[in-house]
Amino acid sequence: MDSVVIEYRFRLSDDTVEEFRVELDPVELNLLTAIPENPPSWTELGFHQCPNCSLETKNQRYCPLALSILDIVEHFDHVLSYDMIHLEVQAEGRHISQQTSAQQGLSSLMGLLIAASGCPHTDFFKPMARFHLPLARRDETVYRAVSTYLLAQYFIQREGGEADFQLEGLKRIYDNIQLVNYSVAKRLRAASEADSPVNAIVILDTYAKAVPFLIDDSLDYIRYLFDSFIKN
Repeated sequence: MDSVVIEYRFRLSDDTVEEFRVELDPVELNLLTAIPENPPSWTELGFHQCPNCSLETKNQRYCPLALSILDIVEHFDHVLSYDMIHLEVQAEGRHISQQTSAQQGLSSLMGLLIAASGCPHTDFFKPMARFHLPLARRDETVYRAVSTYLLAQYFIQREGGEADFQLEGLKRIYDNIQLVNYSVAKRLRAASEADSPVNAIVILDTYAKAVPFLIDDSLDYIRYLFDSFIKN
């Protein structure tokens, strides 16, 4: 089975081009990226470690999430969040091209990398990484997250487990992700002189805050989409 390859190409305002090839293991959906030699200190596990982190510094020196985004943080250290860029994404025969801000483009790429980073709190997002949607809007992200979680419950129930159709587990996942985002932002403020990497995480965090809120509102804002199922 071939690896999953997604390519991001950023054309910056000064016409320089930054390219990133993301390659995922086709089964485990982990990043197939070599760990760089001598990563900077801000990638060490104990540096602004997430309060809910299940990893231990005695067993692991580096934070897998921080290592996953190291390359783009270093390449975008001089780029401001509202600088306009032209982004192209190529994945499995699909080509997406859009003029957008640096923070929006970086947020899309970071979301992909973080999902496949190996951080225990982001494993849930691996199916979404497999079917990555570049530059997804907040409502698209909420729809995909809820759909992914419910499909997981189908498989859990089919294999004899107890399914959670009230989405309580999904809310817990996103509560944990908010803590992760907060700590990652602190890492990036120490690592980067520019604000684009930090603001890319802030955008991801607004999505993370939206999911529990909309679940508590019973997802009524998208209920109308399913009228044909409900009536029949």
